[in-house]
Amino acid sequence: MTALGTSLAGRAPERRAWLRRTVRFWLARPGLVLSVLFIALVLLAALHPAALAGGDPLTGVPEDRLRPPDAEHLLGTDQLGRDLFTRLVHGSSLTLRAAALAVLVGLVTGSLTGLVSGAAGGWVDGVLMRLTDVLLAVPGLLLSLALVTALGFGTIEVAVAVGVTSVAMFARIMRAEVLRVARTTYVEAARASGTRWYGVLLRHVLPNAAGPVLVYAAVDFGAVVLQVSSLSFLGYGARPPAPEWGSLVAGGRDYLATAWWLTTLPGLALAATVLAANRIARALDGEAKEST
Repeated sequence: MTALGTSLAGRAPERRAWLRRTVRFWLARPGLVLSVLFIALVLLAALHPAALAGGDPLTGVPEDRLRPPDAEHLLGTDQLGRDLFTRLVHGSSLTLRAAALAVLVGLVTGSLTGLVSGAAGGWVDGVLMRLTDVLLAVPGLLLSLALVTALGFGTIEVAVAVGVTSVAMFARIMRAEVLRVARTTYVEAARASGTRWYGVLLRHVLPNAAGPVLVYAAVDFGAVVLQVSSLSFLGYGARPPAPEWGSLVAGGRDYLATAWWLTTLPGLALAATVLAANRIARALDGEAKEST
């Protein structure tokens, strides 16, 4: 037997053991499996809505108005005869895009703030942390309402407003990780070898401090989806007839007695998405804590 064959044969038991561990991991967590599958379905709807619902979410048939869920209309129709399932699928793109932009705003802005604060120290650290204290002192929904009122209505404006409310937590986590990593032996060795400060910061500190920040981004995603939908529910999101999830819930308020599905089913889809995202985030957080 050649050396290559011997090497491959030696790795076969390791692969089988890894496969058994992976299967046991997923079988022991059916809730996590369902959450991953559901989020994958939501992402498919957001990225390629025509794959799940090929109709026009903005065009309705007046004769079909307020039809309850049936074989032809899985989630029923609204007051204008528009298919609710089609609107929900196409609306996932607007809602998740706004949520992803909000998380990105908080992640980038907060991480840079925490990185500068932890690396600079002194009065720079004091000023930046006092600013984050101000952001933390204001309730997130109230702050986002104030910001979106100043920025104007729309999906992007809502995303930016929600993203700003999460800057403080990202900054706090990044600062704490920068201070932790800066005291490690390899960072001190890099400094002693004459590496410039920005080289140490970018090559050693930032990559090793980014892990908990990225995990928090996953944890924060579910809350951001809920906050974006709340602002859309209040009318600050995209203008009608855009089918954002929050506006779909709001649009059925006047028909709760006669058409319960208009509010209940989009609300359940929103709740399921938030719960599934939180379940995945908890799993990632647990894995990150075990690795450290």
